[in-house]
Amino acid sequence: MADAEIPQNTQDLTVFVQNLLGQMQQRFQDMSDAIIQRIDDMGGRIDELEKSIGELMTQAGIDEATPAIENK
Repeated sequence: MADAEIPQNTQDLTVFVQNLLGQMQQRFQDMSDAIIQRIDDMGGRIDELEKSIGELMTQAGIDEATPAIENK
């Protein structure tokens, strides 16, 4: 920050802080939106994967209700 940008009085400092907080809030909102979008995309991929696995199990003649064999 150049010396000319340093707030010189209370009013300038208030405006500076409000602008800074506004920028931080916008960045936080942008990051939150991106995270939510990625979670939604991942949920769609999981749904597609479950559908594909179900189709493969049907093709293989495996009943989905049959419990998996546990390794001991």
